[in-house]
Amino acid sequence: MTRAQLFEQILQKKSYLCVGLDTDPEKLPEHLLDAEDPVFEFNRQIIEATADLCVAYKPNIAFYEAQGPAGWVSLAKTLQHIPQNIFTIADAKRGDIGNTSELYARAFFDTMSFDSITVAPYMGSDSVKPFLRKEGKWVILLALTSNPGSQDFQLLTLKDGEPEYLFEQVLKTSATWATPDQMMYVVGATRADFVERVRTIVPDSFLLVPGVGAQGGSLEDISRLGMNKQCGLLVNSTRAIIYASSGRDFADKARAAALEVQQEMAQYLEKFL
Repeated sequence: MTRAQLFEQILQKKSYLCVGLDTDPEKLPEHLLDAEDPVFEFNRQIIEATADLCVAYKPNIAFYEAQGPAGWVSLAKTLQHIPQNIFTIADAKRGDIGNTSELYARAFFDTMSFDSITVAPYMGSDSVKPFLRKEGKWVILLALTSNPGSQDFQLLTLKDGEPEYLFEQVLKTSATWATPDQMMYVVGATRADFVERVRTIVPDSFLLVPGVGAQGGSLEDISRLGMNKQCGLLVNSTRAIIYASSGRDFADKARAAALEVQQEMAQYLEKFL
């Protein structure tokens, strides 16, 4: 999916919502446990309830890896069920030496046909570029994350005088590896105070923004500070949507939660775009 196609979906749906499919077998509604594949059945109903309200789905790969071979089957079926016009993100946070990254790229882009993958930049350019060589695919680079431990490295100051944080150097250096048509960045909603600094370095790039909803990030702040001329935001919500109910009405409640976010996003698109 190109950046223009993604922006077109945003305008059509008046939404920049990404729904996280972090499906935990221990949190599934009890009535699904007798299904042939409870994880896929849960995902199927979530997708069918929310597909007209979101522009992306983001399975966190750990939730599927933890189930062994059956988890990979559930993931493959889930990916196949997502409509073609919806952007797919493998939240895998890969990043290794070049030949290993090449195999990760084959796994997620060729074998499973994800549109994008999250990548950790710590090992540098040769660990990222194999993903960028896949035509029409995206790298979503970890830049400024929403977890408490992000301060351990990402907010280290690199030089005296006017401070430059490590995450800013990651942005500046990685921006030379690819265009905004190939690379996005993860910027946590709980770090809204830094979004303006991010935008001065990567004004045209899309940002994948976790941390809205259960983690307490402000959708309004992120939208006001982070939106660019093509929106430039994919705001992820997971628990607040997919676990809005644990009963038989879980899909209906997920839709209601997604609709509430989409309606708020429609207002911000009109206000800030």
